Amino acid sequence: MKKQAAQRALLIVDVQNDFCPGGSLAVHEGDSIIAVINRIMPLFPRIIATQDWHPPDHVSFASAHPGRMPLDVVDAGGIQQVLWPDHCVQGTRGAELHPRLDARPLGLILRKGMRRSLDSYSAFFENDRRTGTGLRQYLKGLAVRELFVCGLATDYCVKASVLDAHRLGLRVTLVTDACRGVDFPRDSVREALDAMRKAGAALVDSAALG
Repeated sequence: MKKQAAQRALLIVDVQNDFCPGGSLAVHEGDSIIAVINRIMPLFPRIIATQDWHPPDHVSFASAHPGRMPLDVVDAGGIQQVLWPDHCVQGTRGAELHPRLDARPLGLILRKGMRRSLDSYSAFFENDRRTGTGLRQYLKGLAVRELFVCGLATDYCVKASVLDAHRLGLRVTLVTDACRGVDFPRDSVREALDAMRKAGAALVDSAALG
């Protein structure tokens, strides 16, 4: 049982100021998940958090595409890119982890989306689907076999991380009440949950974790 517990890890996706109320790309009630995450962290021997960490002129920013508006979709080097307000710019307060998130147990803070011309939703791969972030190797080195995922936003970075983790052979559980979504396009949160479930991920409430 102890060995099994040691093979588990918690992945906290993008719980940053800009994705919480008052931020430039706020997810509705995004900060409401923080208490849940803080409560479940002691259940895991390994905890990783990710941060979007974009340069000021990042490809995902509508401001980097003259004449375009947030939520427009463009072709960016052959990759379909949703445009957003400027968010999580490197070194700014908006890019910081939310101050109420307990950062003390974090074993790794992984920054993604640092290249101007390439976005990164997944904690494992950038959006070209080829460039790795290093998380796969990190978890392999720790002999992690089971990953629990939470954070922001359900229908973008959380979904991409869950699907990649499953594809890489990890057992994956989504902690549903520790996530919130953008829901753009409409119903994308429901569709994301369906996609994760169909891929083989377990979806549980935090109360089921103990």
